[in-house]
Amino acid sequence: MPDFRERHVIVTGGTGALGAAVVAELLAGGATCHIPYLVEAEGQNFAHRAHQRVKLIANTNLSAQMVVKRLYDGVPKLWASIHLAGGFAASPIAETDEAELMGMIRNNLITGFLCCAAAVGAFRRSGGGGRIVNIAARPALEPRLGAGSVAYTAAKAGVAALTEALAAEVLNENILVNAIAPSILDTEANRTAMPKADHALWPKLGDVAAVICQLAAPANRVTSGAIVPVYGRA
Repeated sequence: MPDFRERHVIVTGGTGALGAAVVAELLAGGATCHIPYLVEAEGQNFAHRAHQRVKLIANTNLSAQMVVKRLYDGVPKLWASIHLAGGFAASPIAETDEAELMGMIRNNLITGFLCCAAAVGAFRRSGGGGRIVNIAARPALEPRLGAGSVAYTAAKAGVAALTEALAAEVLNENILVNAIAPSILDTEANRTAMPKADHALWPKLGDVAAVICQLAAPANRVTSGAIVPVYGRA
């Protein structure tokens, strides 16, 4: 279990299925978790909302630079920033309009970029380094798997490139930047959407959360610039 005692961690997308698993792992390690959200119902229904080390921040639009800046300015001595916020849409390219493309870029790449930038600023103010973990996707590493969801694939490929470039930029500051690239996660929503799939092959939320927290932990002193596949047996 990674040790996050007395560490402050921001988890975007923390009220989602994977986010809740990540927050559970962080809390078990002693972290204080700061969780921005936009949809009120997600905050109200969040499983860990009553925990004393959970700080929920409502009405947070992560694609607005000033909103993101206020979020990061409000966290004392940030240690890690984990970026799970995003979105998925599948449609053939001929049926994907500009608005849908920009939505994929905004929800996945722009939110990740703004949070990375704000996190680097927060780490520099505290002077102790830090950790960033982004979420790419399997098609970001294997683009041919993105047939039928080209806009999403392009946006997630951008997240992977962002991760590698930023890792090189800040490595000498003890800021380590990595990403995971999951295949289809074993969530209730995905099981409902794909009832005939072999769900046993999909990566489990707890296992993926453990990988994320290992990358974000103080004990990680050597891994940076990695896009870690978390495919399960798919």
